Amino acid sequence: MAELIAGDRYDTPEGIRPCLREYLLLGTRWSPYTNFFGVMFRSRALALKGLYDDEAWSASSMEIIRRLERCGARIHISGLDNVRALTGPAVFVANHMSTFETLILPALVNPIRPCTYVVKEKLMKGFLWGPIMRSRDPISVTRKDARKDLDTVMAEGTRLLASGRSIIIFPQGTRTSVFSRAGLNSLGVKLASRAGVPVVAVALKTDYWGNSPVFRGFGPVHRKRPVMLEFSPPIPVSGRGKAEHEAVVDFIEGRLRSWGAPIADTEPEQG
Repeated sequence: MAELIAGDRYDTPEGIRPCLREYLLLGTRWSPYTNFFGVMFRSRALALKGLYDDEAWSASSMEIIRRLERCGARIHISGLDNVRALTGPAVFVANHMSTFETLILPALVNPIRPCTYVVKEKLMKGFLWGPIMRSRDPISVTRKDARKDLDTVMAEGTRLLASGRSIIIFPQGTRTSVFSRAGLNSLGVKLASRAGVPVVAVALKTDYWGNSPVFRGFGPVHRKRPVMLEFSPPIPVSGRGKAEHEAVVDFIEGRLRSWGAPIADTEPEQG
């Protein structure tokens, strides 16, 4: 599968012309969101036909990046060479700020290292997301039974990693506007240790795409907030991975601080 972005970093070019919907929808949230839904409905149709493979997934993710750049998103990505440095599958451990990262990560990771997600069970059943998610052979968890979810992630994650497919996991479990060390559990590092693969930390600031208690993952769009994303070098995991987990959290927290993202000493606000 051909890589969609060359080099170690990517920055949205200057001078991108806004799309027509930016004017017709008066710069509201519905301009980027209708662009997003257009891509998703086409992806759903491909999934229902059994045609939504790795290449189609990466391409639709890249199309979302391009479309949202025409809706004011300014995206800055670094550390792609750290993904290329992998000699096999890995566990990617990321903080979870908004829906945005779930949409753009496939374009960045999947062409280099085929991957899938750990997702909430209900996403496998939704009208729009369901066919797309099922086509990606993700690890499905309930978010209700912690013990069962742990066993599922360990068993299914080990199977997928052994087959060569990397895993992207958001240990916070839900979108959080404020980062807290305590909110990022060590599940990803534990999986990497069990499977004998490295872990890659992914720090991201995606509050361009807001959260909302009413529309859930489709809150206000903040066009002046840049999208920041960086991959750490691969971190080999040994033993129980306590030191490696701290390294993952240090990387994510350090990058978020440098980007001016809010950091809390208590449990993060959930969105």
